Amino acid sequence: MTEPNNKYVLTLTCAERPGIVHAVTGLLLKHHGDIRELKQHDDQRSGTLFMRIEFEVAESKEIAAEVAELEASLGQLAEEHEATWGLRPTGQKKRVVVMVSKFGHCLHDLLFRARMGELPVEIAAVVSNHPDHRQQVEWNGIPFFHIPVTAETKPEAESKLMDLVERFEVDLVVLARYMQVLSDDLSRKLTGRAINIHHSFLPSFKGAKPYHQAFERGVKTVGATAHYVNSELDEGPIITQRVQEVDHSFEPEHLVAAGRDTECKALSDAVRWHCEDRVFLSGSRTVVLR
Repeated sequence: MTEPNNKYVLTLTCAERPGIVHAVTGLLLKHHGDIRELKQHDDQRSGTLFMRIEFEVAESKEIAAEVAELEASLGQLAEEHEATWGLRPTGQKKRVVVMVSKFGHCLHDLLFRARMGELPVEIAAVVSNHPDHRQQVEWNGIPFFHIPVTAETKPEAESKLMDLVERFEVDLVVLARYMQVLSDDLSRKLTGRAINIHHSFLPSFKGAKPYHQAFERGVKTVGATAHYVNSELDEGPIITQRVQEVDHSFEPEHLVAAGRDTECKALSDAVRWHCEDRVFLSGSRTVVLR
């Protein structure tokens, strides 16, 4: 039998008012919770409190019973304050589906970080509209699904994707340079649980070969943006951005290489923070408690 988990993360969002933090921490103390990390943000514009707490339950206690009582108490508190909240063991990995097209750098970076334990994820499957990365994915012991997409087959392809999301009980979909635009309907279904990566040259350099366009304009920085997917193309709530300075000595291929590095880092950070319950949606923005 596995040992009961005694480490948890609690997230809570509600209208800001005096005494909420005291009430929550008081409940944790009452139920033998020892706080290890507490982060909060009071959004003055929206009047919203965002809070994330990591804590341990004393191992000498009946952990399962104690946590059940704590959940009941938190439920009552949340009802009183009209709060949205969540509680889960910190060691519980999020199940992820990665989507990719032909560019594999972000996919391979995520596979490596997951295998090394750098990301709190279990990659349940990889989906691609091209077969190029099947061998590498299956070498990692992960199922690979080739789902071609055309204008005519797009509804069917997206239906197959949602079937996989449900079958594998997926928590997060990661678009790791997946070069297909999701429909508005699918974007709505995946609100808050689909992350995309793109180069920060958008919208200045749209279309094919953005790094070559940037070279012609003599850019001085390259970068990448990781954001949640919504119905607006590349306009979803931003989770993180990475930039790197460049200069006149960078040829187009050097800009491409620098861009790939920033894309990998921005995407892995966004996935990590999401799966550690550090990212809160706030309208068209995010609050990241890291």
